[in-house]
Amino acid sequence: MNKALRQRAVLEALRDGPMANQEDLQRALRKRGFRVGQATLSRDIRDLNLSKTAAGYTLPQGEGAAGLALPPVQRLVREFVLDVRPAQNLLVVKTIIGSAQPVAAALDEQDWEEVVGTIAGDDAILLVCPDKDAAKKVAARIEEMLG
Repeated sequence: MNKALRQRAVLEALRDGPMANQEDLQRALRKRGFRVGQATLSRDIRDLNLSKTAAGYTLPQGEGAAGLALPPVQRLVREFVLDVRPAQNLLVVKTIIGSAQPVAAALDEQDWEEVVGTIAGDDAILLVCPDKDAAKKVAARIEEMLG
């Protein structure tokens, strides 16, 4: 799996609270579809600048705490989007399994005025647009990213 997606899953797991040890963090990642070894997890902990406290591993505090930036939206769309289906003012974006949420987050970061909001499942994203024309415009942008 993609390192950026795996590290984002580590951060999401820690948003629920500290993890007592690496085994707990590995279990939380398995629930999110990531099987990682101890060496990989140790590198991720170092890369993400996680803190080890008496309560366990926690999110970074202070200046570097913004979290992990997503890869560029074009890359995520190209790698994970399978299909874009318009339905009136809505768009259904099909992705490979487990990829809808990071793709939706990257699309949200685009802050397109034609998108009112997004909802992501495991392999599909629902984009809500104010009208049919806006949905067509967004569909064209996403299809252009697909190449």
